[in-house]
Amino acid sequence: MIVGTAWRDKRYAVLGLARSGRATVDALRAGGASVVAWDNDPARREGVDAEIADLDAVDLAGLDALVLSPGVPLNTHPLAARTRAAGVPIIGDVELFARARADLPPHRVVGITGTNGKSTTTALIHHILATAGVPSRMGGNIGLPILAQQPLPAGGVYVLELSSYQIDLTGTLDCDVAVLLNVTPDHLDRYDGFDAYAASKARLFEMQRGGEAVVGIGDAASRGVAEHFGAIRIDPVALVHRQGAWPALRGPHNLFNAAAAVAVARVLGVPETAIDAALASFAGLPHRMQRVGERNGVAFVNDSKATNPDSTAPALGAFARVHWIVGGRAKGDDLNACAPYLDNVVRAYAIGEAGPRFAEVLRPRIAVEEAGTLEQAVAAAAAAAEPGDTVLLSPAAASFDQFRDFEHRGDAFSALVEALA
Repeated sequence: MIVGTAWRDKRYAVLGLARSGRATVDALRAGGASVVAWDNDPARREGVDAEIADLDAVDLAGLDALVLSPGVPLNTHPLAARTRAAGVPIIGDVELFARARADLPPHRVVGITGTNGKSTTTALIHHILATAGVPSRMGGNIGLPILAQQPLPAGGVYVLELSSYQIDLTGTLDCDVAVLLNVTPDHLDRYDGFDAYAASKARLFEMQRGGEAVVGIGDAASRGVAEHFGAIRIDPVALVHRQGAWPALRGPHNLFNAAAAVAVARVLGVPETAIDAALASFAGLPHRMQRVGERNGVAFVNDSKATNPDSTAPALGAFARVHWIVGGRAKGDDLNACAPYLDNVVRAYAIGEAGPRFAEVLRPRIAVEEAGTLEQAVAAAAAAAEPGDTVLLSPAAASFDQFRDFEHRGDAFSALVEALA
């Protein structure tokens, strides 16, 4: 695991004991810190190497920091307000990593943020580095918690996917390459409007004390960041003629993700031959434009990670004839971002809480069936699709109305496809 000598003899509280919380406790204890920890789920409290106590009853003034899970809302949770009032810093595991960097062999850090495309871009950069023989670790909002991973040898690169929540809990992460893909409305329940959400993303660049910035310019907020920080602009147009050689990177959004990864790889000095080989061999990520089967000449694609219209839109643009499964718990009332690609949709199958509203929005433009459930939608789409068509689960909504998370939804889709005759 990654351990920092700066933690020794300090006292931390940890709220949230899922994977990153447990890894945080283990790393802090290994670094000589004392830890008091809590999770509302009794099962998660079992076997944790820390003092277990409800943090509402703990003297916060005696803490060096509260380490918060990114899932805990900073803007509304009462413990966050009490901690601020006590003058105690609130941080996350990525900030602990930043404070441990001085104890690690010489290395570089790439941080990737944005509303959409973070996971694919992060995984692709990691894959390019591995293909080039550069030691790397992938963490943050993807894969294993960063503190649970083994330190890299000298010359390695840590590639971190960073949500706005994680950036909010970080104060000293100085990325050698900081990347902003895009900023579109999302998670606004956690922020005082869109400008505050965009400002959270921009903090990744404010923490840099050098290094390079790589930024997309497809939206006004990102263009502002690119101009302010003198960033390298992500240029997908320069790669469009090569995209056909990348089986797992179809669609305009993946062309953009690839362009971002290429820009970062060039900053890191990766040879062009290794970049080309990595783009061709990249297998993609589960639940992100993942081809999960074919039946009678019809392709079935799991894009369950598309939880807002901006992330669904380019998926619709990737296929000529789409049977689109859409719906869940909506993050807004419209599907305007998808409008340019609706000519590709043969029929939509609306599911979940948002199903009736999405059907109402779409019906003036395309044929819509209110399927209600994912099971009904898959059965109806499979029956209607013709050879050469694509049945696409790209919900443009969160999953929590009918599923635990987007992974559960995507796995359910894959299982339903597998069960088709």
